[in-house]
Amino acid sequence: MDPESIPGVGPKTAAALADIDDPERALREGDVAAIAAAPEITPARAARIARSAIQARHDESGDVLATDRATEIHRSILDLLQSRAVTDAGRQHLRTLYPSTARSRIDSVRERVERAIDREYPDDLSSDLAAVHPRAEAATVRVRERCLATGDAERYAAATERFPEISVETVADARELADLAEGYATVIALDRAFGGLDIEGDVRVRPDALDDPVAVVPERVLATFGANRDALRAAIAVHRRVGLDPPCDLDALDAALDQIDADGSVRPGAEIERLERAIEGFDDAVGAAEQTATDHLRAAIEDRDVTIEGADLLSLAERGAGVDTVLERELGDAFDAAVSAGRSAIVDRLDLESRADRVDRALPDEPTYPIAFEESVLADLRAELRAARDRRRLERTREVARELAPFREAIDPLLDAALAVDVDRAIARFAAEYDCTMPEIEGAGTEGSGIDIVGGRNPLLPEAPGGVDPVDYTVAGVRLLSGVNSGGKTSTLDLIATVTILAQMGLPVPADRVRTPIVPSINYYGKHRGTLDAGAFESTLREFETLIDDAGQGALVLVDELESITEPGASARIVAGICEALADRETTAVFVSHLAREIREETTIEIQVDGIQAVGLDDGDLVVERSPVEGVLARSTPELIVEKLADETDRAFYDRLLGKFEAASGD
Repeated sequence: MDPESIPGVGPKTAAALADIDDPERALREGDVAAIAAAPEITPARAARIARSAIQARHDESGDVLATDRATEIHRSILDLLQSRAVTDAGRQHLRTLYPSTARSRIDSVRERVERAIDREYPDDLSSDLAAVHPRAEAATVRVRERCLATGDAERYAAATERFPEISVETVADARELADLAEGYATVIALDRAFGGLDIEGDVRVRPDALDDPVAVVPERVLATFGANRDALRAAIAVHRRVGLDPPCDLDALDAALDQIDADGSVRPGAEIERLERAIEGFDDAVGAAEQTATDHLRAAIEDRDVTIEGADLLSLAERGAGVDTVLERELGDAFDAAVSAGRSAIVDRLDLESRADRVDRALPDEPTYPIAFEESVLADLRAELRAARDRRRLERTREVARELAPFREAIDPLLDAALAVDVDRAIARFAAEYDCTMPEIEGAGTEGSGIDIVGGRNPLLPEAPGGVDPVDYTVAGVRLLSGVNSGGKTSTLDLIATVTILAQMGLPVPADRVRTPIVPSINYYGKHRGTLDAGAFESTLREFETLIDDAGQGALVLVDELESITEPGASARIVAGICEALADRETTAVFVSHLAREIREETTIEIQVDGIQAVGLDDGDLVVERSPVEGVLARSTPELIVEKLADETDRAFYDRLLGKFEAASGD
């Protein structure tokens, strides 16, 4: 799919979309999260682009929502759905749902909705869903303790391009390679010519390294999984709890993720932790071991009496011998025991049994007091421990990266499937809370056949879902809907618009049963506030002219008290003319009006009047039958009040007034 073939996508946006992975797939599938990953495209705009792409794929050029009020109803429906989603991505995806005229689009959504409604969702699934998000981009990785080395210019250029995370150095010979080994913990030589050289340090000859990024920069893989670790683990939980078919081995991925932290760093493992403890405690352990050895020797000396004959003392003095010679001759065994105690102390404390021979080399050969270990040997041992730790850390980093690398292709499918559950669950919750059912959508060629609603419950009312009075209403052709103030006329228009929009979105409707054709446009004109001035009145008439000229057969027209635009007498004639024109177009239309009688009298064709009946007063409050009665002009509130007063008294005044209403209804 060419991005610029999508309405609303120009060259600049198309260039931005080219920066994401597989933009054609993202547009084809309406993947809001993937589209939003493009530079300078917000999630809201991504949703609009995705919706346009879906419309283009189903060859839809028009917008069913032809008026502001119809658009408001659609937005309110989306608000109801989005309020039941947990994730931002789920809410944005719900914005791609729109009333369609393409049966293929409607049916594809219906199939998904039916599966969503049939699925069971654990009550506490929200906590898992809340941690799921689309793939996050990892922070830029920079590795400073490792480098690549080569003497080949082409290989240098290739390595620099492929591995921007690490330094690539040029070397001409073994000496320069050895120099690099002094400055880097690990050097990876790319040239086969360096094989077999004995160079001190961690120098690895890997001619195939350019084809093995995990060996060179395992941090790249780890950074990606670290940035998405919590989301992936939450997605794994969603898959398990909902019973989704996973794109990979969830147990293996979960175990691998358990080895890294959120920043992508690898959890050390037992060997690295042992080496870390040895390095961190090295100086203290050496000091304690020397003190232990010295204390042992002091105790031995204090426990023994050393007697030196005069001749022996003179002999020692003549040879320049010191006290250490005396100690060696008289306390050699005790010194050896003391040194052994110090050795055991350092080996046991630092867990250095595997390097005990290196500790032995640090022990003093000649008796001294106090006992001190050989510092140069200890420094070498300390450096050796650090090098061993670094090597093991790199080995473990590579091991974990190799465990995770096979799951890279599963990241997006795993996250997307969990986010789809959020969308499905939101729809299922809406359907359950409003006791919805799937509407019957008539096929092509049934335009103008009308809309049949049984037990419809307007979800846009402020009442709780279970507290809305159900409405039955069948609309075909052009109707006038009469009724008392606050009787539910506007709510009935909202219900008709809502179930039609929901049905053409492919979604369930809040009703016991709904049958509707696919209407090409929904034209809902809300109630005007007050009489319009001449300019606004002219503009309103032009809107209806455009509607009548452009609307194809089968359009849905809903109009709320159009008579308020001008004087009652003139407005009745204008509405009558509009109704006649719409009837010629075989349009389904409902006009709410308090002038239903006057409008009917002005028409030259038969226009049915339906009424939302008030059946009485209860302590001053109207008792209303919410379902319109077909072919019946509803009585007004004043008539009900006059009737009530006439029944309660025998005054002729009220009888006279009531007679006026009865005479009007008989005309």
